[in-house]
Amino acid sequence: MNARPKKSFGQHFLHDGRYIDRIVTAMAPRATDFVLEIGPGEGALTLPLLAAAGKLTAIELDTDLIPALQARAASVGALQVIHADVLKVDFTALAQRHGVERLRIAGNLPYYISSPILFHCVEHSRAIADMHFMLQKEVVDRMAAEPGSKVYGRLSVMLQLACRVEPLFTVPPEAFRPPPKVESAVVRLVPLAPEERHDADPDGVHAVVKAAFAQRRKTLNNALRQLMDADAIRRAGVDPGARAETLAPADFVRLAKVHGGQ
Repeated sequence: MNARPKKSFGQHFLHDGRYIDRIVTAMAPRATDFVLEIGPGEGALTLPLLAAAGKLTAIELDTDLIPALQARAASVGALQVIHADVLKVDFTALAQRHGVERLRIAGNLPYYISSPILFHCVEHSRAIADMHFMLQKEVVDRMAAEPGSKVYGRLSVMLQLACRVEPLFTVPPEAFRPPPKVESAVVRLVPLAPEERHDADPDGVHAVVKAAFAQRRKTLNNALRQLMDADAIRRAGVDPGARAETLAPADFVRLAKVHGGQ
């Protein structure tokens, strides 16, 4: 018997096997991988991933879904379900506890909480090998947006400073139960190697990016007034008269370094 999706959890269960197969093929899990799924729901993606990897850990907040999920998985592979809010799960500690260097993460993320989950993953990106997420297409567009785009913003910059962002394919509403009112898309995120990462203070970068995009129409001189003056912005090699949406991610790193006195 299928579970009734709960609006409070933003549940839209993927049921179209064609798109499930494409996600599993894109991820290509192996028996040596530690696969972590966020929000397994009824197990539409869980079971194929489990069959491919042999073992899987899932984080599920809805206790009503867990018994049926465990029963379906019993004959497929070794499934561990963590009943928790994903934002409170320490991915780095989870990897260490299981003696693995990095996790491979998958999930059909609830629309209402997708950005917080993405930022949470970025915080633990050193413990993550890659991520394959289904999200609202509009969110994926923002994640992959380039400077100058109307949808380029805080999410674009923060993710691109931590990961390579690769949109894979779109998924229509009818692939879900109940159908959402928007298109979805699958994206691959691969955390940057240590030598590719910036060396600025992460909190400083976040502060600069957040302030710069708080009011998109303001120039940096006005948007960053509480953090630095026009001369400091120039020392970072950035035009104080420019707007945040025109800056490349690396520009924000330079601004953060000047702000932090690096």
